[in-house]
Amino acid sequence: MMNRWHVMKRLLPLLTGLVLLLSACGREDLSTLNPQGPVAEKQFDLMKLSIGIMALVVVVVFVICIYVLIRFRRRAGDKSIPKQVEGNHTLEIIWTVIPLILLIILGVPTITDVFGLAKDYSKDANAVQVKVTAHQYWWEFEYTDYGITTAQELIVPTDKKISFELVAADVKHSFWIPSIGGKIDTNPGLTNRMFLEFPKEGVFRGKCAELCGPSHALMDFKAKAVSPESFTRWVSAMKAPAIMPADAEIADAFNSQCLSCHAVGENGGTTGPNLTGIGGRQTIGGILYNDEAAVEQNLHDWITDPQEYKSGAMMPTAEENGLTPEQIDGIAKYLAEYKLDY
Repeated sequence: MMNRWHVMKRLLPLLTGLVLLLSACGREDLSTLNPQGPVAEKQFDLMKLSIGIMALVVVVVFVICIYVLIRFRRRAGDKSIPKQVEGNHTLEIIWTVIPLILLIILGVPTITDVFGLAKDYSKDANAVQVKVTAHQYWWEFEYTDYGITTAQELIVPTDKKISFELVAADVKHSFWIPSIGGKIDTNPGLTNRMFLEFPKEGVFRGKCAELCGPSHALMDFKAKAVSPESFTRWVSAMKAPAIMPADAEIADAFNSQCLSCHAVGENGGTTGPNLTGIGGRQTIGGILYNDEAAVEQNLHDWITDPQEYKSGAMMPTAEENGLTPEQIDGIAKYLAEYKLDY
């Protein structure tokens, strides 16, 4: 009884860790086990193939071991020395050939798909070219063929190859939309490339998959797949002249304090996220989820103190910017009403 208790004490931490690990698999929108695009489906098929082969090997080995333990166990009173066998050429050939066959079964599709998924579409005239720049702790998306830049929401057309050029503005990050395709690192001073496809409309959650600072876990973004017609309308709306605050005082505060870093349309700076159409985005700061009632309040809270929601974010507080409560309210209201119709 005591020996069993010692074994259980050793297994308990392991079982607890497994429970915690598996509990993280519950978010369907962040699961690689629910593929929503051809890239993710190929990667999922490779996972199933490799897991299936490993499971087969484990089962066969355990069955043989159990059989041997039962079939050749020492019987009570048997003190004889078992027959000594130095080798069996037939068995040696079998356990050499079978693993080679399994490696070929696993290796051929793996190599084919890995090289196929690494294809470069940066020169493809039919692909949508997007330059992704990862910042602490937000994502910038530049559509190089269209001359527009947005942030935190990647808008893409369905049934098109999306060719990504990925870089980092500060430290190493990793671009990942689990249900659409595998992750790839973004590195300072180094460009990586990948492509993804979005066969159906929908919103897919993306994350940074590389520890990049205190708010790494909050570095979320949304990938929104829309019809080609909606994408064309979105591009036109992004390229339209910017809508500025109607109130002169609010406009002056917005121009002097916000547009030094941010931009709306072609007006403003480039060091912060582009705010064009921010009122229609699903989140503020990537983590404050919007609905019709919450968007203005989320903007107000974020402008007041972004550090409360993303520790280490580069955006100063409203107090540091010298904004009054009335100016915060006015800017939040203006941005909440700034939506793009597409």
